[in-house]
Amino acid sequence: MNLRNVVIASQNKHKIEEINEILKEFNMVGLSLKDVGLASVEVIEDGLTFEENSYKKAYEIMKLTKKITLADDSGLEVKALNWEPGVFSARYAGDNATDEDNNEKLMKALEGVAFEDRDARYVSVITMIYPDGRKLVARGEVKGKIALEKSGDKGFGYDPYFIPEGYDKTFGCFEMDEKNKISHRGEALIKLRDLIESEERK
Repeated sequence: MNLRNVVIASQNKHKIEEINEILKEFNMVGLSLKDVGLASVEVIEDGLTFEENSYKKAYEIMKLTKKITLADDSGLEVKALNWEPGVFSARYAGDNATDEDNNEKLMKALEGVAFEDRDARYVSVITMIYPDGRKLVARGEVKGKIALEKSGDKGFGYDPYFIPEGYDKTFGCFEMDEKNKISHRGEALIKLRDLIESEERK
């Protein structure tokens, strides 16, 4: 069977590597935006949900490439903050915010909040769109708490502050393969694999 190309609407190398592990099971190869000459293309994420943003990114890039396209939208939701930052996780402290800026704002917002009241969850929604209009959507979540202080220097985003349920360390202390087994994106990818498998049987 010939390998089919799938465009991954992301500039994040780690995301692309994770997703490719799933795609290769179905003779699919993930291509980055750079691979298809769209490195400078940026889809405005103005949706109010992870589903909306994930779909928009996948659909807009699919229209440009006419290829199967996949997009991930993910972020952190904190119960004590009315589930913020949510879809604004990457730009919580501003459009050009760094991970440090976002984490600093998060810590300030949670000042005075006891550890037992720092319930949170990481969410990932992955949308795959085929040129003929077919759409697959997979959502993954991992529950946990926000730590009182930073711990670990691995991962990215809010990882050094997020303690997954059942563990006593933050994602910032996890090795990448260990994190992938329980992460929100890992769960979404497993669900996507099942959806692709079902689709391929049709």
